[in-house]
Amino acid sequence: MTIGLVAGGRQFPVLVAQGVKANGHKLVVAGFSGHTNMDVASHADVWMELKLGKLNKLIKFFKENGVERVIMAGTINKPKIMDVRHLDMRAMKLVFKRKDKGDSTLLNALAEEFESEGMLIAPAHELVPELLSCKGVLTSREPDEREMEDIRFGWKLAKELGRMDIGQCIVVREGIVAAVEALEGTDETIRRGCRYGGKGSVIVKVFKPGQEERIDLPSIGVDTIQTMVEEEGTCLAYEAGKSLFFDREEAVRIADKAGISIIGLTQDDLG
Repeated sequence: MTIGLVAGGRQFPVLVAQGVKANGHKLVVAGFSGHTNMDVASHADVWMELKLGKLNKLIKFFKENGVERVIMAGTINKPKIMDVRHLDMRAMKLVFKRKDKGDSTLLNALAEEFESEGMLIAPAHELVPELLSCKGVLTSREPDEREMEDIRFGWKLAKELGRMDIGQCIVVREGIVAAVEALEGTDETIRRGCRYGGKGSVIVKVFKPGQEERIDLPSIGVDTIQTMVEEEGTCLAYEAGKSLFFDREEAVRIADKAGISIIGLTQDDLG
């Protein structure tokens, strides 16, 4: 099988590329100047670097190389995607014919573009299942009673915000919302939220209702925990089985050293 990888930043696209090759598939990779972790290129059978927003060129490249399935992995700077100077006509139609320009809406629309050309979207985590987050307390310290109350409160709000396709992460302290994720991403949301909420802030990250599981699972990792250490957040709750956890062992080690609690929960756990 020939798999096309739309590669963004950080380590995820490299891990996916390694998984594709380990499973014996041909790998066609498209990267983007200033966004992609270029280490992924060494794993590709066919590689092309594109400018962000050149959707028609991307689809043509995949079709010319016989791509049957498409995987999207890695971070992309959304504000730069929205800059019309970067968009070709196909991308402009995809973006601007929709009133709602939330992450899930745009990613779903992008998936539809590929599938309209006969290329199915494949879930990246199927090739790296070890990244799927697990359920339960990962750290030596469990959340205390106050933190659990904040988790329950924050989880409900995060799900409602997710329904509106706003963000995946919320920072709470003692029943007060300190920050809600928008364009800035999780780490910056944590920084802002902990500065407002102060020491003891709780971070909740969930899967958005209606989110496309094949292309946009929430992710956490060492950077998430390191940011919490710097800003004195004390507890992280994530949605187990519906998020990715990178460098889990190292993240837990850092959390234990700082007294941070990490817990994976499901919707059923919270009712």
